[in-house]
Amino acid sequence: MDVLGRVTLVTGKEEFLGERTVQAVRAAVRRVDPEAEFSEAQASGLTLATLGELSAPSLFSSVRCVVVRKLEDLPEESVAGLLDYAAAPAEDVALVLVHSGGTKGSGVLTKLRKLSGVDESKSGEVKTWELAGFVAAEVKSHGGRIDKVAAQALVQAVGQDLRALAAASDQLVSDAEGRPITEELVRRYFGGRAEGKSFVIADAAFAGRRQAALEELRWALASGVPSTFVTSAFAGSARGLARYASASRGTGESDLAREVGVPPWKLKELRSQSQAWTEPGLSRAIRAVAQADADIKGAASDAHYTLERLVLTITALREPR
Repeated sequence: MDVLGRVTLVTGKEEFLGERTVQAVRAAVRRVDPEAEFSEAQASGLTLATLGELSAPSLFSSVRCVVVRKLEDLPEESVAGLLDYAAAPAEDVALVLVHSGGTKGSGVLTKLRKLSGVDESKSGEVKTWELAGFVAAEVKSHGGRIDKVAAQALVQAVGQDLRALAAASDQLVSDAEGRPITEELVRRYFGGRAEGKSFVIADAAFAGRRQAALEELRWALASGVPSTFVTSAFAGSARGLARYASASRGTGESDLAREVGVPPWKLKELRSQSQAWTEPGLSRAIRAVAQADADIKGAASDAHYTLERLVLTITALREPR
């Protein structure tokens, strides 16, 4: 993967796939230079001067990886400077520009796509009927084999969150030890418990039922539900609430459900939960979930404590009104 001296443009609403591309670029840079420096910035604060500072060589390494997130928020006065850089990127720098999807900032995307030094990686949302194919691709990437029936069974057991499906696929390949992954193996290891318990915990927390969420969490962890499934469920609940809060009103239930990205029956629950959530509260909740997810993947020594703290944080962020 040749990323130095180029710009990687990550576009699309599927955060998990987009973040995979970001991590792949970082890994490619690290293979070239283990001492390479890594930095991040928000596009809203990007100027030609700050971009120059981010991409300038340091005393320790000339190789750098710079990730600029939320490209749609790039100030108009910074567009020309970014395009000038993208037209002739520094040879020892891998620049990653992440656009979250939607029409905002589409003009910048159009101009970037015309430049020869820009490689685009699209991370569009995976449709429900594509999830089994996603699972099959994940299993294959880990050196395993799974048939269509088993892949569909895994989707039914784990749910539609890509992060949870990826983690489950990885775990199954490891546990299968070279054997094909069958529906029986999927049912044996998951059997719906991940989706059932993880989302029950998240729903209870976002609804303010603190004690119920803690009790379900402790039962789930004691039963072997992976910690990453819990944070994935929390992330899904937070995104659902955020989309519901910003969705246009006055449309039919089916149209609203399609816009929010949830089944129609889920709208009643989101409508109830949303009464106690403000936009600032949801923003803080999303950050808390992201931090907990990072913690249980290596930064924290006690995943159980981290998840209990997440439950307490989420329930405390609600603002009854």
